[in-house]
Amino acid sequence: MKIDLNSDMGEGFGPYSLCDDEALMKVVSSANIACGFHAGDPDTMARMVRLAKANGVGVGAHPGLPDRQGFGRRDMPFSNDELRQQMLYQLGALTAIAKAEQVSVAHISFHAAMGNMVNRDPHLADLMMDTIRTIDPNLIVFAMPGSVIANAATRAGLKSLLLFLADRAYTADGKLVARGLPGAVIKQENTLRARVRQFLKDGTVTTIEGTTLSMPARSILVHSDTPGSLELARIVRSEIEATGATLAPASEIVG
Repeated sequence: MKIDLNSDMGEGFGPYSLCDDEALMKVVSSANIACGFHAGDPDTMARMVRLAKANGVGVGAHPGLPDRQGFGRRDMPFSNDELRQQMLYQLGALTAIAKAEQVSVAHISFHAAMGNMVNRDPHLADLMMDTIRTIDPNLIVFAMPGSVIANAATRAGLKSLLLFLADRAYTADGKLVARGLPGAVIKQENTLRARVRQFLKDGTVTTIEGTTLSMPARSILVHSDTPGSLELARIVRSEIEATGATLAPASEIVG
C-alpha cells in the first residue's frame, strides 16, 4: 500500500523559519508550501520548490488568510468572493514560481482558518472547488474524511486525498480538538507511534473521549509548527516503513 506523508512547509519569511524545512523535506513525500499570506514569501516559496524537486517530493499550494500575526488561525470577515480571490492569488503565485523551476503544483491544502471557513460553508466550498477545477482540473484536494471540502471536491469532479492528522486529537464526531485545550496537540513519541500504528493497521483512531473513530485516509499530516515536528515526522515515516507500506506523493496515490 502507498501512503503519503505531508507537512506544511516554508511557513516563515525573510530570514525567519518555523522549522528545519531542508531536513523535513528529506522525510516527507508531499509538501504544502505557504503562499505568502499567513506565511511565506517569493524567495522562501522558490527555495521550497527547489528543495522538493531535489528530494522527489510532491509540491502543493497551502493558501491561508492574510494574517501573519495570527499565523492564519483567526477567522476574518471576508466575503466568499474575497476568499476566492485570495485563494486564486496564492495558487497562481506558487504555480508560476514552480513552473519557472520546471515543477508542477500537484495539490492544494487549505491552511487553518481559511480551511475552517470553507468547511463550515458548503456554498463557499463549492465556489472554491469550481474555481480550482477551472484553473487545473488535475489538482488534488487535501481534505479530512467526510468534510465539507471533501464532498465539494467530489461534486466538482476533483480528485481528493483524505488526511489523518497524526499530531492532532480528534473528537468523537471526527472534528479536531480545538488548539489550546488539553491534549489537542500530540507531541509524545509513544502516543504518536501508537496512533500511527492503529491507523495503519486498523484504519481507525482513538478519540479524546476514548471512542474508536474510522479514519479512511491515505495521507498522514504532521504540522511543521508542532514542537519537535522533524522528529515527529521521522517517527511517522518509520512506522509507515515498518508496516511494509511505500511512501509516495499524492500524485502517485490518487493517480
